[in-house]
Amino acid sequence: MFDNVRDEVAATLDEIREAGLFKPERVIGSPQSAAVTVTGGGTPGKVLNFCANNYLGLADHPEVLDAAKDALDRWGYGMASVRFICGTQDVHKQLEDRLSAFLGQEDTILYSSCFDANGGVFETLLDERDAVISDALNHASIIDGIRLCKARRHRYANRDLADLEQQLKESQDARRRLIVTDGVFSMDGYVAPLREICDLADRYNAMVMVDDSHAVGFVGAGGRGTPELHGVMDRVDIITGTLGKALGGASGGYVAARREIVALLRQRSRPYLFSNSLAPVIAAASLKVLDLVESSNELRERLAANTALFRSKMTEAGFEILPGDHPIAPVMIGDAAKAGRLAELLLERGVYVIGFSYPVVPHGQARIRVQLSAAHTTEDVERAVAAFVDARAALGE
Repeated sequence: MFDNVRDEVAATLDEIREAGLFKPERVIGSPQSAAVTVTGGGTPGKVLNFCANNYLGLADHPEVLDAAKDALDRWGYGMASVRFICGTQDVHKQLEDRLSAFLGQEDTILYSSCFDANGGVFETLLDERDAVISDALNHASIIDGIRLCKARRHRYANRDLADLEQQLKESQDARRRLIVTDGVFSMDGYVAPLREICDLADRYNAMVMVDDSHAVGFVGAGGRGTPELHGVMDRVDIITGTLGKALGGASGGYVAARREIVALLRQRSRPYLFSNSLAPVIAAASLKVLDLVESSNELRERLAANTALFRSKMTEAGFEILPGDHPIAPVMIGDAAKAGRLAELLLERGVYVIGFSYPVVPHGQARIRVQLSAAHTTEDVERAVAAFVDARAALGE
């Protein structure tokens, strides 16, 4: 049967390559860190890594690794089951309780990924009598999760409060309404105006859900994310997030929410009910990550300093960086092929970054999404800026 479609699939791949949109996957032969070894022909070996979500540098932190090793001996490798059958250990409940306390929510439920968490919320809570109101630039997992439910769909322009209010007015006949937004928009590094969103939710009797994957661990005074940053921890009804970015960089996700919402998710959320439990080694290591996050501000302060240095130096060098102070620092290029070529030139100069183009970002808005880490040194940041300047010259810009 596949022979009938082989040529069509190959032609589509050729079109992607010709448009400069093909996304190669480079192979790393070392642990995730501020510097990694890239394997394969023509690559320079050890390079500075400026494209990981390893915001706090905890992916290879010695205390996290020790906690993971101890967990293998105590809890084993995997559960080989879903949670409601025989896939729940003490360590899962400990992590759920710890996340609830850290995020200021009543309860938490673990998922195998935040993609699954977002995929399991909407169908469980909403049906054809309800409405979901989503920011236009929300993550793909939110978009796909909304597609799985029967609720009416409303979309408002990115961070546009007037448009959000209009969508709330137009959906007042719905039984339930859920406003959903990224806490930080991953392609731009922009932060959602959560206080104003919560104000509108109160005025129009709607719930608020935030995917805070690119914030928890380092945004806010205690690293509790955008609700803490905006002083609305008690006003957000649902927080989804990942253990795969700042919180250790492994895998796994969660929904932290009102107690009744979490209880219903345990009974009806399909990605939870039909997916294997989070590996116990990840749960145990995540508990150590939370110890580190809560015990000191050092990593958050170092990350903020690296971010400010990179953004200021790149601006001085004449690059266009989207405004803000988040460690996602998009260097705007525009042309997709040019962004891809610039990333190749940077790799040749010992800096590993990725060019982002359509369909990940809109046509004509290709960029190099640089991501800073607390693991980077001042010298690493300065070397990256120098590499950008040199690569730009080689590109003929």
